[in-house]
Amino acid sequence: MSAPATPPPDQRGRRALLYAGVAAAAAMAGAGLAWRRFRPHDGGADAADALWPLAFATPAGSTLAMASLKGRPLLLNFWATWCPPCVEEMPLLDGFYRQHAANGWQVVGLAIDQADPVRAFLGRVPVAFPIGLAAAGGQELSRALGNLANGLPFTVVVGADGRVLQRRMGRVTAADLDRWQSLR
Repeated sequence: MSAPATPPPDQRGRRALLYAGVAAAAAMAGAGLAWRRFRPHDGGADAADALWPLAFATPAGSTLAMASLKGRPLLLNFWATWCPPCVEEMPLLDGFYRQHAANGWQVVGLAIDQADPVRAFLGRVPVAFPIGLAAAGGQELSRALGNLANGLPFTVVVGADGRVLQRRMGRVTAADLDRWQSLR
């Protein structure tokens, strides 16, 4: 028996090009599907629509209705007591709220955490802005607002018109807040 014949060089090249083309098409189709499924919202009002019908318990036992915040600029911060950058930025966010509340700015912290650790934290580091207890469900809201990595802290700036104006994954800086305070 003789060994199978190998195709001539020009056919091997064509076959390699065909396989490469099929692989590239499959990769592009997969990338397109992934982009379509996981793309962030475009920043339109629809990105924040998921926010307004929600209400969260507060550490004090009352209810924070997000609809009551509609119509004024809102800085919404997703955080947790076990997240070091979240804890570090709380005084900065509180300072922003105290300085800009008179100009219509609202700040809300949604804790992706349980009530007891949040109450203990706020006993040590009190803030003047409202805190809602979002627990694990807050991650879904965070994702709907553009947090595709489900990381913390995650901050969203919503304009008075209900449109998402800015998103920030990671610790907020004073420079971020300075830029955002002119957004409305």
